[in-house]
Amino acid sequence: MTSIFASALGADFHRLHPMLQRRFGVDLDSGYACIGSGMFSEVRRGAWWTVPFLRFGAFRNILFPDQGKDIPFTIENYPYLDGFGRPTVTFVRTLTVKPGKKRRFDATMIYSEKTGGIVDYLGTHQHLATDLDLEVLPDGSLHLRSAGQRFYEGRLGFTFPAFLTGTADLYEGYDEQRGVFTIQMQVRNPVFGFLFGYRGEFTCAFPPVSAEGTPAHLKPVREERRQ
Repeated sequence: MTSIFASALGADFHRLHPMLQRRFGVDLDSGYACIGSGMFSEVRRGAWWTVPFLRFGAFRNILFPDQGKDIPFTIENYPYLDGFGRPTVTFVRTLTVKPGKKRRFDATMIYSEKTGGIVDYLGTHQHLATDLDLEVLPDGSLHLRSAGQRFYEGRLGFTFPAFLTGTADLYEGYDEQRGVFTIQMQVRNPVFGFLFGYRGEFTCAFPPVSAEGTPAHLKPVREERRQ
């Protein structure tokens, strides 16, 4: 089994820095997870009027209104087969925004045979789905950009108009001199501008894992078949 990112990138996967190939090579056949821990040097949000939108996202671990500097975080990537038999990888980021207060971004990703790309399900209930455009940059880092956003609940399913969504740009790299992974993300709306973003660095461990070994609290409460 090829990792979902290797499937989506094809030959370009081997242009990634070797440490990023390991990080994004997580799958059941590889037999390991990727557990990162580090520090966000900055987490920031847009103007005051973005706060209601961000607070709403916090209910399903999609976005949140907190901001600050030097915020510890973890990122947990575990492979498993979801309820529809699809190879899936968790992307759960947990931030300690202040002593005793944590926030989470929950995402689960699959490879779509239909589109040949990655579908990113956001939140605890996979209500939101977005396609990811992947680009390997000349320095071996990876640029991920969200493309379109869809909402699913019960029989309801629709695509959000562009002015109601945020486009996320995520950059992940590896600093060989310091031996750390680097990460930077921002979410922008075509009408309202900057909504949310962060930047930081982390180190990773790659513990062995099986499908049954994926922690239940990292998996979504509800799974969505539609892409």
